[in-house]
Amino acid sequence: MADNQPNIMETKPDRPKQQPVDDADRRNGSSEGKRPSFVRRHPFWILSGIVVLAALIVGAWFGWKIYFYPYESTDDAFVGARSFSVAAKVSGYVAEVPVTDNQHVEAGDVILRIEPRDYQIALDQANGQVEVAKAAVDSAGAQIEAANASVDVARAQQNSATAALQYAQQESNRQQQLVKTGSGSVQAVQQATSTLQQDQASLAQMQANVTSALKSKTVSEAQKSSALASLKQAQAQAEEAQQNLSYTTITAAQPGRVVRLTGAKGQYIDAGQAISTFVPDEIWITANFKETQLTDMRPGQPVELTIDAYPDHKLHGKVASVQPGSGTAFSLLPAENATGNYVKVTQRVPVKIIVDKWPADVAIGPGMSVVPTVTVRPRS
Repeated sequence: MADNQPNIMETKPDRPKQQPVDDADRRNGSSEGKRPSFVRRHPFWILSGIVVLAALIVGAWFGWKIYFYPYESTDDAFVGARSFSVAAKVSGYVAEVPVTDNQHVEAGDVILRIEPRDYQIALDQANGQVEVAKAAVDSAGAQIEAANASVDVARAQQNSATAALQYAQQESNRQQQLVKTGSGSVQAVQQATSTLQQDQASLAQMQANVTSALKSKTVSEAQKSSALASLKQAQAQAEEAQQNLSYTTITAAQPGRVVRLTGAKGQYIDAGQAISTFVPDEIWITANFKETQLTDMRPGQPVELTIDAYPDHKLHGKVASVQPGSGTAFSLLPAENATGNYVKVTQRVPVKIIVDKWPADVAIGPGMSVVPTVTVRPRS
């Protein structure tokens, strides 16, 4: 019976199967449930704030550089010096060169000697001419003294002849008066007249002698003047010969270094030929600053310097002067700005800087690069 009864089974509704939840979906679901951040909600304001902040920082930096930064610097700066060529003033063979290239010398040190024998001979000859001229002057002086004596004698004779003439004139007048009164004779009158005429002739001769003596004196004085002129000429030639002899020894006019030495022993050099270049110890810095950097730059301001060749040496100096004009204004071909096409370019102005003390352990010369930094404002 039990087998005849149907099997009664409970029917249950089907439930949907649960799918596994992915991690990404879980994160998305959690994000969708939160509010967006401030950055995402206001990106424009954030970007604007960043730009404004950057502009303020840049503006503050430029303002500090322009109005408060106490230094002005440039790398367009070089060591300067008044270098010059050392040349011989006389020609001849080189006898000695006691210096070498790049050697430091003091004022008066010998750089080169030229064989002096020819110039010594010329000096001796010139001194001989001086002695001859002195003898001529002495001879002319003696002639003048003799002429003065002749003038004195002639004048004395003239005075004597004048006195004799006066007496003869008086005697002739007296004899003529005696003849008129009948006390004299015609013969006495004739004798007195003859004596008068002789005395007149004698006086004329004495006057001529005085004139001749004076002319002789004038000639002697002219000869002495000529002899004195010859003496001066001979002395000048002797001095020139002495100078030429001294020019055979070339010395340093001031302390400095001898560079590019070309003179060698046995070499023949002409007058005016350069034998070396001389660099004086007096050197400085020429810094070419932009004209916009000169607003507060004044002479006397302190400068710190670094030489490119010796970066470990820190030098100190001061501004000596500022050139009144740009570097191009004094060039051989200055710029011509009065044209149709003009482009404004910031000019550079040379500034002379004097170094307090140059280092003695390194060689520093013209043309070496330097970086100067000038303190143009008090440091806060």
